[in-house]
Amino acid sequence: MRKIISLAVLFLLFQSVGYAASPKDRSYYETRGEVVWEISTDEKVIALTFDDGPHPRYTPEILDLLKQYHAKATFFVVGNKIKLYPDVLKREVSEGHEIANHTYSHAYLSKRTNMKTEIKKAEDVIYNVAGIRCQLFRPPGGFYNESLVSIVKQEGYKMIMWSWHLDTKDWSTPGVDKIVNKVLNNSRNGDIVLFHDYVEGRTQTIEALKRILPELEKRGYRFVTVSELLTYRKAVPAKHP
Repeated sequence: MRKIISLAVLFLLFQSVGYAASPKDRSYYETRGEVVWEISTDEKVIALTFDDGPHPRYTPEILDLLKQYHAKATFFVVGNKIKLYPDVLKREVSEGHEIANHTYSHAYLSKRTNMKTEIKKAEDVIYNVAGIRCQLFRPPGGFYNESLVSIVKQEGYKMIMWSWHLDTKDWSTPGVDKIVNKVLNNSRNGDIVLFHDYVEGRTQTIEALKRILPELEKRGYRFVTVSELLTYRKAVPAKHP
């Protein structure tokens, strides 16, 4: 029942932001470098991202696994969770992971949400706890419009999404096998994988990572932060008349 209600809420939220849906497609924003879903590269690099944390138990367990496989990740953190678990954020930073802004209260884009305030409040909490300024932002639910893209740029961020073929949907607890298969069957150079380190109820992400990390490492992938991933982007050949 909880899953059904959650899906219904997400559907209503999507409807609520429909008024602001951008008339421009993904290629428009990708070409301009304003929004990133993945990059084109010949290097065997992949970015693991974790949304909605920190979590007092799950995030440390994920950090233990990342350390075991010498993997760096990007954590899209929520401001009000940081206030509850500041030491977890400090550990993420101390172990070399990237911290990115995911709003203060996991606020979805809507007419009632002041996204600029949400971004600023989250940034203030991150800075007060860890003394760092973020470079990346991801909107909750992946909902965005032209106004939000503009705000994100004005605030000095780059908007980061995820590879559409690597949305694990782990927040919905689809089963460990489904999470594992989604990643292992679809991973490509330059991809951005979407996980969650904070979920309602019992997570399946940690058990999935125990199988995903060694297999991707065996295939020759290096796990990098999103900012590092962006440095591997292929240069686009100049067009000549």
